[in-house]
Amino acid sequence: MNNTVKKVNPADTMDENFQLFSDLTHMEHEQIVFCSKPEVGLKAIIAIHNTTLGPALGGTRMWNYSTEKEAIRDVLRLSRGMTYKAAISGLNLGGGKAVIIGDSQKDKSESLFRAFGRYVDGLGGRYITAEDVGITERDMEWIFAETKFVTGLPKEMGGSGNPSPVTAYGVYMGMKAAAHRAYGSDSLSGKKIAIQGAGSVASHLAGYISKEGAELYITDIFKEKANKVAKLTGANVVAPDDIYTLNMDIFSPCALGGVVNDDTIGYLKCDIIAGGANNILDDEGKHGDMLIEKGILYAPDYVINAGGIMNVASELEGYNEKLSMEKASRIYDTILKVFDYSEQHNITTIAASNRIAEERIKAIAEVGNIYSSKSHFSKRKGEIYLRDRS
Repeated sequence: MNNTVKKVNPADTMDENFQLFSDLTHMEHEQIVFCSKPEVGLKAIIAIHNTTLGPALGGTRMWNYSTEKEAIRDVLRLSRGMTYKAAISGLNLGGGKAVIIGDSQKDKSESLFRAFGRYVDGLGGRYITAEDVGITERDMEWIFAETKFVTGLPKEMGGSGNPSPVTAYGVYMGMKAAAHRAYGSDSLSGKKIAIQGAGSVASHLAGYISKEGAELYITDIFKEKANKVAKLTGANVVAPDDIYTLNMDIFSPCALGGVVNDDTIGYLKCDIIAGGANNILDDEGKHGDMLIEKGILYAPDYVINAGGIMNVASELEGYNEKLSMEKASRIYDTILKVFDYSEQHNITTIAASNRIAEERIKAIAEVGNIYSSKSHFSKRKGEIYLRDRS
């Protein structure tokens, strides 16, 4: 018997159809960083999409992805969305995102997050991290132990704490703007609203909505979470798959992205989609067009859920909760601006928000070409100056 163990070349196990650099070029990313520290169980990916407006800011998500390809696809989509979110919100920030591959219920440790913090710190401020799905304030404290490039810290440490209340308030205001456009009034009283997900953003959103007297429905893959929100708000709990088939006025996805897709879009019976999840449309172009055909008004996700980035971004200048909430309230006007642009140019609402964001990025990029006397002269022979664009 031959007991020789055959060594496997990792390259032989790669999907030959997976073209990473093609994806980076197509989605116009600047940089992607793979972070590996097996001793502490760290497998993470940091994606920096665009830094024209400023350093890339975006949360870190911990999720038990089924494949590494799925994790890469997610971080690329999420980081791109952060660029557009910051741009359309008027923030001087770029877009980035990070994912940690693992089960947030059992794979966390101080050493894992501190190792991740070291990788963030190594980017020298090109990427600033924050809290996202599967991450808590305690996790952010561990990251902060290794890098200053972190937001979403507890309030007792000078941070903004959990951004979910402000995110939810922005979604609520955007939902009211969409109701105003669809119904002629922004009142949600009597409207049948279905929330997908019962996490922190969804629970706060349900609280805002219930106070207006809406007929509220909620679901979550963890039924106990949905039951908890229902107990607090009077919502009706439905099974996860049943959320798509409800006769509802407003559908509000507040869990993971890609829920409006080829399999679900045919079941939707609503007037408006307005939710806190990222990348709600599985395919922006295709499913954006299909929503128009079905007569469904879509409030672009990265516009309506921008309250979170507004909240954590305020930490960079000294956190002010009242100001953060006031900024989130402006999402109402931004959503109406997107709807107007969509009608004027006869394009989908997601295409309209993309264009508005791209126009701002392009305009500021032109300003950045002006030399502004920020160079540092070097004494080393052959180097006249090193340009500092910070």
